[in-house]
Order: sequence, then structure tokens, then C-alpha cells
Amino acid sequence: QVQLVESGGGLVQAGGSLRLSCAVSGRTFNNYAMGWFRQAPGKEREFVAAINWSGTIRNYADSVKGRFTTSRDNTKNTVFLQMNSLKPEDTAVYYCAAARTVGVPTGGSRFDYWGQGTQVTVSS
Repeated sequence: QVQLVESGGGLVQAGGSLRLSCAVSGRTFNNYAMGWFRQAPGKEREFVAAINWSGTIRNYADSVKGRFTTSRDNTKNTVFLQMNSLKPEDTAVYYCAAARTVGVPTGGSRFDYWGQGTQVTVSS
């Protein structure tokens, strides 16, 4: 009933930028905290960023602080991940996820719904 669809991934050179979007349908969007995760080949899925239901609180992984920014537009049922100063180490499949919670969870087990992922590849 709840669908999340990521878009905006692609190939970019190191130092470049990408903006990922996640469109949510099926439920009241502003009841969800939203998170971003990524998984590189051969590695575990890791937390990237999260934003609470009202868009007033954000959490970031140390590896992306100062480079990535997450935001949301509840009138459009969409969450964004602005990715600047990209590094080859950022190459991964990026997933957005939704959690029915008041807070800002960072663990994958806290999220109830997941998108299909979008590939981000950063070349050297």
C-alpha cells in the first residue's frame, strides 16, 4: 500500500553532485520519518541520512556530513538527498525508506517500507 520510488541516480565524476528524489504514495506522507541508506558491492547496507516527519530534525552518517543534505516537501510527498563533493567511495545503490515514528531513526530495522534503490556511480 505504501510505495517509495527513488530517482536521480547515475554516473558522475568525483567532485560532482547528484540530487536523489524519493516519491511516496499510498499513505499520509507527513506521518513518516524518512531515511536514506546505501549498499556497495560486497558491503553491508549502511545508514546515510534521515529526516523527521516535520523536516525539522536531521541525522547524517559521519562519512557524509558536510557533503550531503536531506530535505522533504510534504506538499509533494517527496524527500530529497542532495549529494555534493561526491567521492568514489560513495558509489552504491541508494535506498530511501519510511518509518512510522515521531523521531529520527538510523537503524534499518526501524524502517517499515523501502524503495527499490537507485544506482549512484562516482568515477575517479
